[in-house]
Amino acid sequence: MTPALPFALAGRIPAPGDNVAIAISRLDAGTVIQYEDRSFCLPHTILEGHRFAIVPIPSEHPLLSWGLPFGFALLGIEPGDYICNEKILWALRQRHVDFPLPSAANFRDHYVPYHFDESRFQPGRQVERSGARATFAGLARSPNRGVGTRNYIAILGTTSRTASFARALAERFKDVPSRFPNLDGVVAIAHTEGGGTTLPNNLDFLLRTLAGFMVHPNVAAVLAVDVGNELVNNGTLERYLRDQGYPIEDVLHRFWTLRGNFLPALATGEEIVKGWLEEANGCRRTRQSVEHLKIGLQCGGSDAFSGVSGNPLAGWVSKELVRLGGSANLAETDELIGAEPYVLANVKDLATARAFLRQIERFQERAGWHGHTGEGNPSGGNNYRGLYNIAVKSIGAARKKDPAVRLDYVIDYGQRMDAPGFYFMDSPGNDLESIAGQVAAGCNLILFTTGNGSITNFPFVPTLKIMTNTGRFQLLRHEMDVNAGRFLDGLPMEELGRETFALTLSVASGERSVGEKAGHSQVQLWRDWRQTSAARLDQLLQTARPSGLPLAVKRTASQARFAAARFQAHETSRGFACDQIGLIIPTSLCSGEIARLIAGRLNGARSLPKGALSRFVALAHTEGCGVSSGESEEIHLRTMAGYLIHPSVGRGLLLEHGCEKTHNDAMRNFLTERGLDASRVGFASVQLDGGIENVAAKVIGWFREAAHDENPVLREVGLGALRVGLLASGPPVPERGTLALAQLAGGIVQSGGTVVVPENSSFVRSTIFWKELLETPAPPSQPTLAYGQSIVRPGLHIMETPTDHLVETLTGLGATGVDVMIAFVAEGAIQGHPMIPVLQIGSRSQSDDLDLGLNLSETRAEALAEQVLALLLQTAARAYVPKLFAQGNTDFQITRGLLGVSL
Repeated sequence: MTPALPFALAGRIPAPGDNVAIAISRLDAGTVIQYEDRSFCLPHTILEGHRFAIVPIPSEHPLLSWGLPFGFALLGIEPGDYICNEKILWALRQRHVDFPLPSAANFRDHYVPYHFDESRFQPGRQVERSGARATFAGLARSPNRGVGTRNYIAILGTTSRTASFARALAERFKDVPSRFPNLDGVVAIAHTEGGGTTLPNNLDFLLRTLAGFMVHPNVAAVLAVDVGNELVNNGTLERYLRDQGYPIEDVLHRFWTLRGNFLPALATGEEIVKGWLEEANGCRRTRQSVEHLKIGLQCGGSDAFSGVSGNPLAGWVSKELVRLGGSANLAETDELIGAEPYVLANVKDLATARAFLRQIERFQERAGWHGHTGEGNPSGGNNYRGLYNIAVKSIGAARKKDPAVRLDYVIDYGQRMDAPGFYFMDSPGNDLESIAGQVAAGCNLILFTTGNGSITNFPFVPTLKIMTNTGRFQLLRHEMDVNAGRFLDGLPMEELGRETFALTLSVASGERSVGEKAGHSQVQLWRDWRQTSAARLDQLLQTARPSGLPLAVKRTASQARFAAARFQAHETSRGFACDQIGLIIPTSLCSGEIARLIAGRLNGARSLPKGALSRFVALAHTEGCGVSSGESEEIHLRTMAGYLIHPSVGRGLLLEHGCEKTHNDAMRNFLTERGLDASRVGFASVQLDGGIENVAAKVIGWFREAAHDENPVLREVGLGALRVGLLASGPPVPERGTLALAQLAGGIVQSGGTVVVPENSSFVRSTIFWKELLETPAPPSQPTLAYGQSIVRPGLHIMETPTDHLVETLTGLGATGVDVMIAFVAEGAIQGHPMIPVLQIGSRSQSDDLDLGLNLSETRAEALAEQVLALLLQTAARAYVPKLFAQGNTDFQITRGLLGVSL
């Protein structure tokens, strides 16, 4: 008979009285566990972090963790039974686990909106202030700005339109720390917001966050960059700073509008920043009280142990900080749904309790406008690692606030923390979006708990990453700072807490965190949402999908002259293509910067076969996790699939972070369900492959092997082999330009090729354009392609565009499979696409950044079309590289559609 396994080697019980335990390792079916004075056998294999019953649980009785219910039994549950709801069974099937699963769920989720009985409220008490005085070596700014833990110069893209410029300018100062010992570096703050043609619904959040960044004590100087014609621009931001009383005059800064061409503008920006280096380097560290330390408390890639080890450790450190007069900031509103009783057990006063519940109510209302609820927050990685629903996730997440610590203040996203104490800040559960708000609020250090192994870092605020379990810590030891799993292994929390608090002060004093040594960081602001009420919800949910069938284009004499056009293309097993590249697609935002890093190494590698793949591209974006499911997730998966099967992609690899919604298995399943070929696709995982260096080696090795299989042959082909995206940015295109581009589009289509026009382009509303192409001049009533939908039938298509965000438009066009994009830019050059060449054309009087300046007042439309065609053919044959494409002025961003919202 198999000896019984002592319970201490099998599971953990978060709190006395719980009726389920958490498996501390994988427990195989048939394992006998000795619990107190009895034993029981496991009928099913149980994954690490998942729960099993330890006592009989009658039908309709609650399942308890931390003494709080997270579900109710659907039937009688016996000791040893695998605790599963429908979501967990679905999630495990998605992951193709190697053992039989229970045939049905045995509990239903428990979430009842919290009822606050004000008549029974009792004000809480804060931890007693310590008489001791603790210090760290900080950077003293003005009294209104506080004390920094780092000393950076920031290049702030005021909106998404200057994101690529900010990155390119910061890249020119990579060597700054080696030349200026007191300066930590020059960093780009590039983001996705504020770049549309209508005011965003998140305008207050956007301005508050940017303002907080500018006056943050970790920033020695800041250059805010705009284009000038954005609805949200430097003038908007400067007025907000002054109207709201931000101490902007206390920081070295400049509001600067880009003028002229990209490279000269970079040179000018470089001179501005150079002029600040000496002064910024003059700031030196001095001993400062920990009263000036403000810690942001975060968790991401959470698992079942987050609430047992990692979050309680973060809570211990924040309690000690508050005891010594400092401040801590708890965020992620939807990740406290279900934990309201715990949070409100110790609150300063009734007004604060009401404010906390009002934030949750408001968050739920916003999600509801889009057809979602905050309960949809847990990701696939959360589920896989034992977090069954929002209730059990929230109960653990709330442990970042120690029970003895009182909630003192409730603030809005990015609102400044102006007094010591413990704060709750409204934010989504999306880690990066939440962190940005905490930084804007003044947090100068982040404690980040993770169970799966999130490797998130912020550009100018250090992040200490706390791993919840020893196994994952060993796997990712080069990415993690603290192993809270030692608590599970027997180390007292008091000892672990003192050690972590000491490390916190050391990092605040300048010791680099593991993430800083790796050089990995990201920024993401709370993204805009499209609905402001539920009035359109039913209509949007019932909108018919585009058919995928092209429009019928009439034949005209002007089209015949295009039949002789020729260019050289790659002949591949999948047809003709304009290029053959190696593509890395991060499946979510958290692996984006790592994908960029690996692509850079591949482009610099000399051991890859020459000519097999022309270059390597990483398509970093901000989606795939921390966002609602439904339409937005469908858009994301469809867009990624479109790029994987793009004709110009010789080999494509999906790089997951490991804990996101759209992980590798989700993508595999999506490809399989749609009959798409995944045989040429590679898969890698930052977390499961052991961190940045290990996964980089794996990806480079995969491409090295895959490149040997690529041997495309060049053939001369006609326009029937070409797929072109055609769009206009800014005011309507002049009549001759519109007619010329319509003639070109007609010629390509009648030659057997494809033209895709985005729905938000002015061409779609032009009778001149459609009169040239269709039997009727009336614009078509419906798009033929969904956003990012791959072209199946060649011809003339209109792609739906849920937003007016130009980068999102280019991203969707690229996913359809177009080889080249032609953009008529009436108000100056735009950011290009990192993978697809974008030819930018306009009037002759515009900037030198344009690829083609047209004489629209004197040249006939036929001649204009010939000029555009000539450059198009050179680009398709790789004989011409668009100017801003070559200079790196490119960006990439997947839309969330009309119903996507941060969770």
